[in-house]
Amino acid sequence: MAYVALFGWSFLAATIVPVGSEAMVVMMAYRDYSLPLVIAVATVGNTLGAVTTYLLARKAAQVMEPKGIARRALDLIARYGYPALLFSWLPIIGDAIVAAAGASCMRFLPFLAITALGKLLRYWLLIVVGLRIAE
Repeated sequence: MAYVALFGWSFLAATIVPVGSEAMVVMMAYRDYSLPLVIAVATVGNTLGAVTTYLLARKAAQVMEPKGIARRALDLIARYGYPALLFSWLPIIGDAIVAAAGASCMRFLPFLAITALGKLLRYWLLIVVGLRIAE
């Protein structure tokens, strides 16, 4: 059941819903859950949440003009391209980067691969740092 909850929190954390999955990831790692499974579940959930944002932004871009942080994220995507997706895990701007990728109609498979890699590295680093702090 804990893995289902982790998946849900990780999914929601990659959308505009203001929740975070970090505390649950570190808690599960600290309580001796399977580290590879914790990382995998959190990464898949968070990546699928990002895919949802990407698809919604792709549709929204057909009818809306981006402003504010969305405009800055589009500029970031235009300037740095796919490597900007490695930062899709960052609070606030990460969701905007993902949305900008969708709005700019980035190709889906490279988007998916790079976003998943960034999220995987984030959760791995989070567990490494979290367990060191807990020691």
